[in-house]
Amino acid sequence: MKLEADLHIHTIASGHAYSTVKEIAEAASRKSLKLIALTDHGPAMPGGPHLYHFGNLRVLPGELQGVEMLHGVEANIIDHEGNLDVPERYLHQLDWIAAGFHPVCYPGGNLEENTKAMIRALENPFVDVVVHPGNPQFRINEEKIVKVARDLGKLLELNNSSLTISREGSEENCELISSLTAQFGGRVVINSDAHFAEDVGSTANALKMAMDAGVTEDQIVNSSVAKVKEFLAERGRE
Repeated sequence: MKLEADLHIHTIASGHAYSTVKEIAEAASRKSLKLIALTDHGPAMPGGPHLYHFGNLRVLPGELQGVEMLHGVEANIIDHEGNLDVPERYLHQLDWIAAGFHPVCYPGGNLEENTKAMIRALENPFVDVVVHPGNPQFRINEEKIVKVARDLGKLLELNNSSLTISREGSEENCELISSLTAQFGGRVVINSDAHFAEDVGSTANALKMAMDAGVTEDQIVNSSVAKVKEFLAERGRE
């Protein structure tokens, strides 16, 4: 299986990523991707963009280098109530909204607190996906999270970067999330979390993990552009 979309990509606006929008689109085109999402970090991330960055994403085209682009954000979960660092008045302007824990933005907590925060983020009507939920720094009740995401029609991410250069120790948790998704249903996206253009579309490790666990192609939303657009239609973002 070849994924047609990569829905977690950072530009230089994130402060610790190293490629421009044009460079990312060119890389995506070279790698035969049909759709990407630009998901720079929310403003709570040190060096991250001001909120005005997200309000002004409308100046970007919807397609570049023959690749469709979703204008999005990787919002930071900032407390145990699952609040985000991007206000709703900005979220409603975006095409794709990811949310996740980051150690410099979220105070951390025990398993129950982290699980509650992640569930509250999933319950946010603007959030489409929770990213890198397998991060071992923030233990969660994986079965509960998989079932809540399924029941809400939201997505969990299998993050390739978590299996290569980031969030050391994520593999076991990601395998569990994959297995639980295969067992209980629900849907996932498999993304690169690229912070450099050459990593756009690099999803081989996470895709193999998902397939080995029994996750089906139908459960992988970014296996096709059509599935992504069907999901966006469900979310009222056609």
